[in-house]
Amino acid sequence: MKMFFRFQLFLILLWAVQFLPAQERPFIQPNTIYVGADGKYETPPDTIVLQFNISAQEKSSRDAYDRAAKAAEQVREILRSNGIDPRQAEVGYFSLMPVYDYQSPKRKLEGYRASSNVTLKLRDFSKLPAIEDKLADMDVTGNQSINYTLEDMEAAKAKASEDAFHKARAQAAAIAQASNRSLGELVFASVNIAEPIRPMPIMARAEAMAPAPPPTAEFSPQKITITAHVNALFALK
Repeated sequence: MKMFFRFQLFLILLWAVQFLPAQERPFIQPNTIYVGADGKYETPPDTIVLQFNISAQEKSSRDAYDRAAKAAEQVREILRSNGIDPRQAEVGYFSLMPVYDYQSPKRKLEGYRASSNVTLKLRDFSKLPAIEDKLADMDVTGNQSINYTLEDMEAAKAKASEDAFHKARAQAAAIAQASNRSLGELVFASVNIAEPIRPMPIMARAEAMAPAPPPTAEFSPQKITITAHVNALFALK
């Protein structure tokens, strides 16, 4: 029974290998050693992504538009007062839509709502509290979210790959030494990098944030970890 089970397992593994990408299956030559290792690179985030909505509702579409435009100008002034060019902020959309009361027997027009969302990326983390406080004082901004991210991701990936390769080479060298051989040149290598899982943004209504410090106050942003797996084939001397 055990022999039958092992034979089945061998067939399953043989079937699985056939579907691996070609770069993951180097031709194993005599006098070579094939190893795999995991590496990582951990770094603090370098950018804050602040997102919030502007939403104004009035009886007429013109009044709703004007109120949203006034709020947008207030946001620009907040950015200027903190030494930030308003052009750094990005607007994802702008909408002007009627608002109806669907509870009445006949659909009743209650007014119009002008809405927009704004995304701001900050490299200087010290500017965030002042901007948050000012936005919290506005009655037409809400749904603030704060997300810490890493903009220079490619450099981090390279460092994680380098760490994985050093570990793979060390493993190969140890095995070569144990077999009274020495490690030769690299014949083949492949790298798989796992993107870090981004946490859900910290959400808070602006009016709820006004009486108390922001929920992120005095905490440090979570570090970002990038992982890489390297498979390497080395020659043996």
